[in-house]
Amino acid sequence: MRALIVALGLLPAAAAHAQLVSTKFIRIVTSEPGSTNDLSARLLAPDLTRALGQQVIIENRGSLAVEYAAKAAPDGNTLLYYGNSVWLLPLLRANAAYDVLRDLAPVTLTTLAPVVLAVHPSLPVKSLRDLIALAKARPGQLNYAAGTIGASTHLSMELFKAMAGVNIVRIPYKGTGPAVTALLGGEAHLMFSPLGSVSPHLRSGRLRALAVGNEQPSPLAPGLPTIAAAGVPGYEAASITGMFAPANTPAALVARLNQEIARSLTAPAMKQRFFDDGLEVATGTPEEFLARIKSEIAKWGKVIREAGIREE
Repeated sequence: MRALIVALGLLPAAAAHAQLVSTKFIRIVTSEPGSTNDLSARLLAPDLTRALGQQVIIENRGSLAVEYAAKAAPDGNTLLYYGNSVWLLPLLRANAAYDVLRDLAPVTLTTLAPVVLAVHPSLPVKSLRDLIALAKARPGQLNYAAGTIGASTHLSMELFKAMAGVNIVRIPYKGTGPAVTALLGGEAHLMFSPLGSVSPHLRSGRLRALAVGNEQPSPLAPGLPTIAAAGVPGYEAASITGMFAPANTPAALVARLNQEIARSLTAPAMKQRFFDDGLEVATGTPEEFLARIKSEIAKWGKVIREAGIREE
């Protein structure tokens, strides 16, 4: 019994000093060059190189990044930096090549990016309650701009529609940029948008923000209420990113990676750099990240099923 107690007491220290397999480098695979995922991973790489004692490099594999990481050796030398689409894609596509809960090991949540409900100034609403009242008075007459199927611009509004009990018609565009342009031009009445995509237009008055999708008020949008507080209790939607390892990566290695990534992210200078890029740093344990993913799958799976959304 004494030996067991001693062994258990050594577990945190063992995790802290767990060594990665000796290779020339650690590979973080992520999405396209210049994407938010790519830029964030590149911010972290130099600090992780120093902390882990191995060169950390970034590989851009676009939409194939998740499949690549899911099939990599579980030795801690291949990691994945990605966002919501890791768990949303299998909900939208019948033949997804991976299962996030089976094939990946969550390491840590890294950032939250607020989504903002913005309207064209011509729409006669000043608050979220005004919008809900108008939409209920004119069912099917208001429309919203959305990017690709399953993007935050799409699913955030479908969740809002379901929870607020309103009928607002989707106008699809090829991405967030074209959707914002359409809203600016008055082709659409409103949209959910990543804050960074509309903040210049909010400051100039070309668009009006009604609320933010975060569970808590966002320091990136001071003074803007949450949708939950402004009229739709329980509403929450945000763009999430995190670090993953292949499934079956030893728990001690996952704990070491979690510790070093959290240390890097929460350093004041690094936190400010992410803030300047429109991202809130958000860390936690691997278990907390896994629980968040399971919650996301349940929530968005219900929205996708009930709205009949499938990848086109």
